This record gives sequence, structure tokens and C-alpha cells, in this order.
Amino acid sequence: MANRDDPETIGRRVQQLRHERGLTQRQLAEPAYTPAYISTLEAGRVRPSDEALRHLAGRLGVAFDELATGRPARLATDLRLRLTEAQRTLATGAAEEAADQYKALLADAEAHALPTEQATALLGLGECGLDTGDITAARHHFEQAEQVLADQPLPARVPALRGRAISHYLAGELRYAVYLLESTLDELNRGGLHDPDALLLLYGSVIGPYMDMGAHARAAQAAEFALAVAPQAGDPALVARMHRQVARTLLAEGRIAEADASLAKAAEMYRQLQIRTELANCHWMRGYVCAQNGELERAESELREALTMLSATRAALYRSQAAVELADVLHRRGKSDEAAELLREVLGDLSPERGAMHAAAAHRLLGIIAEDARDTDTAEEHYVRALSLLERAGAAGDLADLCRMLGDLLRRTGRVEAALDAYRTGLGHRTAPGTTTLGPAPAQPPV
Repeated sequence: MANRDDPETIGRRVQQLRHERGLTQRQLAEPAYTPAYISTLEAGRVRPSDEALRHLAGRLGVAFDELATGRPARLATDLRLRLTEAQRTLATGAAEEAADQYKALLADAEAHALPTEQATALLGLGECGLDTGDITAARHHFEQAEQVLADQPLPARVPALRGRAISHYLAGELRYAVYLLESTLDELNRGGLHDPDALLLLYGSVIGPYMDMGAHARAAQAAEFALAVAPQAGDPALVARMHRQVARTLLAEGRIAEADASLAKAAEMYRQLQIRTELANCHWMRGYVCAQNGELERAESELREALTMLSATRAALYRSQAAVELADVLHRRGKSDEAAELLREVLGDLSPERGAMHAAAAHRLLGIIAEDARDTDTAEEHYVRALSLLERAGAAGDLADLCRMLGDLLRRTGRVEAALDAYRTGLGHRTAPGTTTLGPAPAQPPV
């Protein structure tokens, strides 16, 4: 047994259990061994064989594993059952309650030196942090999980790497998030480590950062690869998440009906799996699809449903994202005051270090609302704040568009030179389709 304790530890454990049961060394030894052997074993001077440990465990009334490792019988199994329960709690959207469960599980796993269960608990705490918007804590937990899994093959470390990348993405560090995801994909594919679940998780996760950076060609390619490996994946939650992300690339290509169908697949899978936060995100995305297609009443209904679900789960960053989309629809439907109030609530919940992309989107929309109300000074102020946030995040596509909007505003108010500067800045942020400024795309999967 490779993970048993050292002879001295086992010897002390045997001696303690023998004393607790009131047995002499002779009584423990008979009939297969001698008292001298038990004395030598208890002193830690001999490494007992599996056969000897099984004999002693039987005489002492404990399980073989407990005698060899000190772990109570069925501990690992019980921990895994409790981890499953914590995952169910998180799926319902009760992230704070799930975090308490994961913390207790982590303490037990650490106390009994169970690295697999320890890493799973840390990953769960990281996901709780993402849901509640505590990005710093989430990243810390994912980093800890990576350290625990350091000696494991790359596919086993992928969930921790992906979690760390997503925490950087949600903090507005797009380029670094893409670097982490691309380099992991490259290592997997070049090394021939064709693990469908790991590949699907990474390809599905990199689509969002690609789209925000304006790298639509790479996003479309990642979606294509995700769809190719999905039939081989064993985790239905991963497949559902992939369908939700692929919808973004379909939207960018104007394939609205296909995007809606992809989201419908994801939503149905999340309903079956009872994963509330992801189901809410499907409502958000479908609302976005409807808005792009001009179906504003249906869009408002879908986005309000998403916001209600995300508010109930206290998923702060996801709620902010849905709130910005709902505010856009409300403004387009003539409800600008309600939209502005919703956006101010979003900005009150966020900071440059936490949800920079969502804060930038809120400032951009507040600028549009102010400009429509002919309040050009307020509009300019919001556009400039949004630009500052997007520049730090490296969101090239959004930057270029916002520079154009600011340039148009400045030109209409007679500040031609300032408008030209804004246009030039926007042109400087435009990248060739499909690029991320990070070098070649990762190696393709063997599919």
C-alpha cells in the first residue's frame, strides 16, 4: 500500500489501540505472530506487511486502511458524498451556504491528508467566489488547488487553471486570461493529452475573452473545436456551458436563429441538472439574442427573469452583466430613467478591480442615455471613464467602438482636433481579425 504511514507512526498507533482494548502483546500476536514481533513493530523498527496489518486490524477491531493510514473507515467516501452535496447547494445558487460546506470539507480533507478531496473543496470555494463576486478570494482558492494538484497530470489540473483564468477575466485582465487558457490548450494538444472534458472546459471558457478582445475569428474556431469534442465529453454541465458560449460566436456571425437554438439546448440541460446560476445566464443570453433581433419586449422579459434569478443567488458579477443588458433594452424601449437607475446600482456594486468590463459597459450606456438627453458633458464624462476601464482590460473591440462614439460626440460639439485624437486612438486599438497580440493560436486538438 503506497500511501501508508511510516513504521514508527504505525507502531505507535498499534500500541495505542492495544492499550485502549486492554490487550497484551501476546494476545495481539496470537496465533500468527510472536510477542517479540509485536514489540519490534510497536517500536517502529519493522515495516509490517499487508498480511500482518490485516491480522492486527482484525484483532484490534479496526479497518485495514484506518490502521495503515490513521484515517477513519469510509472517511474518503463520506467526504466525497459531502462534496457532492456542496456542489448541489452551489448549483441552486446558494453560494454562501455552499462556501460554508466547502470550508468544513477542506478542513477535514487537510486534517486527514486527502489531496484529491482537498483540491475539490478548493475548486468549489473558487466557484463560490466567482458567483458572489469575491474575485480575489476565488483566484486564491484556484491557485491553492493548483498547488495541491501540482504532481498530477495536466488534465487533472485544468479546472484549477481555468478557474484562475476566469477570475482574471472577470477582474478585467483579458490578455492574461487568454494567455493562461491558450497556453494550457497548447500544452494539452501538443502533448497528445486528448481529454475531452478538459478540452471542452478550456475551449468553452476562452470564447468570452476572445469576443471581448475583438478576436472573433479565434472565438469562432474555439467554438468549432468545442462542438467537435462535446460528443466525447462525460460531464453534461460542461456541454451545456459550451452551448451557451458557442451562442456568442453565432451571434457575432449574424446567425441569430442558430444562437437561440444553442441557448435553448443549454437552458434545457441546466434545468435537468438544476444548476440555477447557469440557467439564469441562459435567460440573460437569450434576452441579448432577442435584443439583437429587435424583439425588445421578449428581451426585457428574458433579462428580467435572469436578473431575478441572479439576485436570488447573490451572483454579483453575473447580476451586473444581466443588469447592463436589461438597462440597454429599457432605454431602447423609452424607459431611460429606469435604465439609468439600474446602471447606477451596478456601478455602486463594482470597482475597477472587480468587474471592470461590466463597469465600463455601464458607463458607456449611461453616456448614451445622457447624449440622447442632450447632456453632452455628462455623456463625455461617462465615455472617458469607460475608456479608462477598457484600456486597462485590453478589450480592443469595445475600445475601438467607444473611441468612435466619443469622437462623434466631440465632433458634434465643435472640438474637431479632440475628435480626431479619439478616432486615431480607436484605430490604434483595432486588431486584425482573429488576433490577440499573443502570438500564434494554440495547437489544434486531434479531432
